[in-house]
Amino acid sequence: MKKYIAFIAIALLTTSCLKEYPKGQLTEDEAYQSAADIERNCVGDLYNYIGSGNVSEGLMGTERGVYDFNSLTTDEQMIPVRGGDWEDGGFWNRLYNHTWKPTETELNDTWNYLYKVIGLANRSLNIIEKHRSTLTDAQYQAYTAEVKSIRAMFYFYTMDLFGRITMDDDLILLDRSKAYQRIIADLQASLPYLSAEASNHEGEMYGRVTKGVVYFLLAKLALNAEIYMDDNWTDGNHLDGKEITIQVGEKKLNAWEATIAYCDSLETRQPYYQLESDYQTNFSVYNENSKENIFTIPMNNYQNTNRFKYIFRSIHYAHASAIGMDAENGTCATISTMKAYGITEDDPNHRTTTPDNRLAINFFIDTVYDRGNLVNDGYGHALVYHPMEVTEDLTGSVYEKIAGARMRKYEIDYTALDDHKVQNNDIVLYRLADAILMKAEALVRNGQNGDNELNRIRDRVGMPHIAATLDNILNERLLELMWEGWRRNDLIRFGKYTSHYNDRINAIDDTTGFTTVFPIPYDVLQLHKGWTQNYGYK
Repeated sequence: MKKYIAFIAIALLTTSCLKEYPKGQLTEDEAYQSAADIERNCVGDLYNYIGSGNVSEGLMGTERGVYDFNSLTTDEQMIPVRGGDWEDGGFWNRLYNHTWKPTETELNDTWNYLYKVIGLANRSLNIIEKHRSTLTDAQYQAYTAEVKSIRAMFYFYTMDLFGRITMDDDLILLDRSKAYQRIIADLQASLPYLSAEASNHEGEMYGRVTKGVVYFLLAKLALNAEIYMDDNWTDGNHLDGKEITIQVGEKKLNAWEATIAYCDSLETRQPYYQLESDYQTNFSVYNENSKENIFTIPMNNYQNTNRFKYIFRSIHYAHASAIGMDAENGTCATISTMKAYGITEDDPNHRTTTPDNRLAINFFIDTVYDRGNLVNDGYGHALVYHPMEVTEDLTGSVYEKIAGARMRKYEIDYTALDDHKVQNNDIVLYRLADAILMKAEALVRNGQNGDNELNRIRDRVGMPHIAATLDNILNERLLELMWEGWRRNDLIRFGKYTSHYNDRINAIDDTTGFTTVFPIPYDVLQLHKGWTQNYGYK
């Protein structure tokens, strides 16, 4: 971890000199004298933006950005109004009910963040090209491939959220299918030149894009081919993944076969990712040794600007006080999620079903203990979270401050700083369990059997075997990947993102699927008068 932080710190220092003293201390020629300089300032600098401490920035860990748009718009989690807390101009309610508008500041800020990193990647590519004579051919290929892969990753997130994106200097807004094909092409072209080392382990490639990261991204892109190749997602016509061709090496495969091939590469090629025997290992304090995590945002409680705000945002004030931190008492699981985990009654004494074994790992529910000690609610009573009493607006309810199962998943780091936002648990973006479930789904969609893959995941947590139907796979993805930022992507692919359900009865009546893509932000359209808004938005 220290090696990674030093790498980033030097990159930050050098780029700040360039920006603040363009004609002073450090000229461009001085900043890029050697291959090491180019690697630090053109490649390393980009990793400052994967995570963040700023609102609407970072792929995960912060609020009102990529993660929230992918999670708080789904049946997985919500932020209810709790009296005077969390009304916030109706923002969280609009996310949950899909009534957002093109004028949302957070949409504009998220678009700007994604394109800021894309712009920095383009700048890095230009500098690498300009100083190519300083590099060996191998260095040039490796640095270019890594930067293009980072850029492709950010194009992926932008396309996934907004559908149509721009990828060229002429600023033409591309159809989603064209953007999708170019993202795949960039990743495939970069793959041979990337390191085969594990990205999540400490060392030279710690926190960086390697072959494994790109295999995962290519699998995710192939699995969603039916969605991303559809340029009019509101016309009711749906594509068939068996009819979509993706070139993988020398073979032309359909979308499902390509997904399977890329998922297999994660286990059959260096560094040979493996399922951890213990689910919790992936989210423990000092989780850099996980054999399962593929791509993480490095965290430590010294010299780190990244933040992980989700436990802070979720748990009750009294619970936080027992840990030794403050909190915001906001985010919780929905009733739908609790039912998926096997919770049917709020009172644990009246439950008749056996919950999934991941329930106690992923959530704080019922009576709260910290390090074996009963947590007091601040009024002389035991603090109890009521998982089945959550509604969109809890104002005036006796459960106003205590409704809903709260986020757990990551082991509590009692040495963490800044109200547990600066922890020693790396933030998990991609892991092998997700890829195994992707393979199970692709097999089933391709007319094959995915039982083995699905039940590998269930075996690990001691759950009985079940048949790999599409419904069971979607449910398993919720159980396994809770709080990991993939639920919107999953629900869209399964055609269930716009559904009403028992605790989202006020959602917009979207019969065309226009809310599966967010609107192009209003401010962006004002800058580009030739662009048109996405379907369904004004």
